Amino acid sequence: MTVPRDAAEPTGRGRGSGRAVPGAMDDPAHVLARLGGSWTWLMGSAVATLVPGVLVLVWPEATLHVLAVLIGLYLLSAGVFRFVAVFARQGHERLPGLLLAVLYVLAGVLCLRNPLQTIAALSLIVGMVWLVSGILTLYAALVTENLPHRGLVMGMAVLAVVAGIVVLALPAESARALTRLLGLWLTLLGLAEAVVALGLRSALRVPVTRAR
Repeated sequence: MTVPRDAAEPTGRGRGSGRAVPGAMDDPAHVLARLGGSWTWLMGSAVATLVPGVLVLVWPEATLHVLAVLIGLYLLSAGVFRFVAVFARQGHERLPGLLLAVLYVLAGVLCLRNPLQTIAALSLIVGMVWLVSGILTLYAALVTENLPHRGLVMGMAVLAVVAGIVVLALPAESARALTRLLGLWLTLLGLAEAVVALGLRSALRVPVTRAR
């Protein structure tokens, strides 16, 4: 789950206060930090997760080829969103996000490079991504200061770990079984990210309302 570090501090300095830092607007890292820490970027990540989840749920007859392509595209887009969100964090808090971004991109490339792979191979990729991402997200939720909706983030991380273990221990025997599990998880994750994004939007509007 992509969550800005200082979302709970809308009145802070720099990007949180909305004030431009002299010379910072020309810095690519600063631009990415502002983008990755915005509620619109988080909402974009939620949409990129929710759309393939809904497609997979309403299209259970999808072939293994189509399923692998959908998974691959989702993993690549998720990797991009998480990479940009890394710039909104500081110090040691960036490492889990960076590892997640690399993991998602590599897994996405594997799915797209050989979309005609077997169910076992696809289940292995999905299971490993869920398990590792759940562990890293749980770690990030514990060490990140002022994390908004910490309980929700930790809950989704635990669900990801459980889902990864289930897929790895009991690999899906058919594309339909894997499709249902994948679609359900992506839909839940997308909805959770949308809730966090709307909460962040409300938090960032508080100082503006008071100023008036």
